[in-house]
Amino acid sequence: MINDLIFRYCQSEKIAFSRSRPNKKNDNAWVEQRNWTHIRKTVGYLRYDTHAELQTMNKLYRCVSVYKNFFQPTMKLLSKERIEGKIKRIYDKTQTPYRRVIESKQINKTTIKKLNKFYQSLNPAQLKRDIEKHRLELYAIYQQKMRAKNFLPMKKQFPRPVTNYMMYQKPLRLPT
Repeated sequence: MINDLIFRYCQSEKIAFSRSRPNKKNDNAWVEQRNWTHIRKTVGYLRYDTHAELQTMNKLYRCVSVYKNFFQPTMKLLSKERIEGKIKRIYDKTQTPYRRVIESKQINKTTIKKLNKFYQSLNPAQLKRDIEKHRLELYAIYQQKMRAKNFLPMKKQFPRPVTNYMMYQKPLRLPT
């Protein structure tokens, strides 16, 4: 289902609206991958539909966006080559999106200076603390909303990053 606001915007700006780019029918899988890595790992699968939740999510996404663009390295696919039925992928060195933009020849020096100044002002540890603070605030608002509706879920859901599940697993022990 398409967001009505986006649909009306596309109509008013005379933008041809389709579900994917021409000759790129696999775009949806790419978008869904980003929904997982950028959204679901951050806020989970709970339904956030109040104005207070929206404001908190906006604050959270601002922090997540800055963190991912300036401190989260990614691998960029350079080429794919089919060799005897197998696909060999060649990747560029891992870099943050910020570094890729700085090294590209497509932006001017004033923009590079602004980006460098902004980068120098960032503290990754503080960003992570802010992300966690906003995530907990979002969940508290969600719990308050559910209490107001007299809704008690059978299993409490708590939005945590996937790495938390890996870090806090019970250690496996051999039977004695």
